[in-house]
Amino acid sequence: MANSGYGKRPAGEEDPHADTEFAHLLPRDAEIAVYLDHLDTGHAMGHKVLAAEHPRYGQGAMRTSLSRITEAGHLRWIKEHVTVEGGAMRWVTRTYWSRTRRSAEWWVRFARERHGKDVTREHQPGFARVEEQPGAEEPAAEDPVTTGNHAVAEAPAAAPEAPEPEPAAEAAPEPAPESAAYRALTQVRAADARMALTEGDCRSLAPLAEEWLSRGASPKDVTRALTEGLPPTVSNPGGLARRRLETKMPPQKRAPRATVTRVIMACATCDQDERTVRIDRGICEDCRAEEAAHPMSDEDVVKGFEELAHLGITAAHFLKKKLERKTGGPVPDTFRPVPIEDRVFYHYRDNRDRIANGLRPRRWNP
Repeated sequence: MANSGYGKRPAGEEDPHADTEFAHLLPRDAEIAVYLDHLDTGHAMGHKVLAAEHPRYGQGAMRTSLSRITEAGHLRWIKEHVTVEGGAMRWVTRTYWSRTRRSAEWWVRFARERHGKDVTREHQPGFARVEEQPGAEEPAAEDPVTTGNHAVAEAPAAAPEAPEPEPAAEAAPEPAPESAAYRALTQVRAADARMALTEGDCRSLAPLAEEWLSRGASPKDVTRALTEGLPPTVSNPGGLARRRLETKMPPQKRAPRATVTRVIMACATCDQDERTVRIDRGICEDCRAEEAAHPMSDEDVVKGFEELAHLGITAAHFLKKKLERKTGGPVPDTFRPVPIEDRVFYHYRDNRDRIANGLRPRRWNP
């Protein structure tokens, strides 16, 4: 589970269906940028998580590409000091993504504008969620199998069938553990005999009472709401209790107000920030020196251009989804003059050749 704030967040208002412009990036970086652009808000953005999910690139390649995408102006890691009502304070690292290429000055202004922001709605336990892995099922018992030269003894002959025993009576299911809401309802009878709730009443009303407790009410508040101002006789205690629990429901508890009291830039590839090192275009001096010590070779550049054609595989999937949103549903390739995958492949292959010859790439026009 990612820590609070690490999930992807939009850096500004952008058209979600606009054409993506990543032609200024290297082929691999452009492919990863397309992948990042289509991730859901709140998705974890660490290079290890992304590498585990991406079908082609490992942690090293993902880390390097994230650094270059950050330097190009699409990504920033920003640490925000959040102060919550009551005195609680903590640092939260947020990952901001911009489909549009932004300048370093734009990001500085963006970070400055975050200072003083009310982030009460954003102040949550976590922004990136991971689906729980389903429990591994126990393997079913299998019959012995003969493997190689190792013979397995045959099973003994089946004995004559014995008369089937009479099925045993099914055991009664164990009662569910009593919740605090259920116990509060059972005490209502003792507080006022007119509200003689039955076992079934307590079970059916427990969710409503649970909602009361979740909103800050105490068991005494529940009892008081169900027993105050009763008529001389109550013919239907369960119905009256349900109506009172619904109509007298306390309001939702107000979340404590959280405010950003300090904002600093953080490096995209390490945990350092402006307090300890100079940050330039989202990358610290140490990481920039490390990258300069291992520059791209000519072979890396050639390999990058070869990868540009493979970018069509990823882009075709996302562009097909984009066209489906425009047309209101999927369009079979039989209704197209050329399948969408082929069109994207030709588009990126053409741009690969144009870039190699120093020409400006063409925009995609579906």
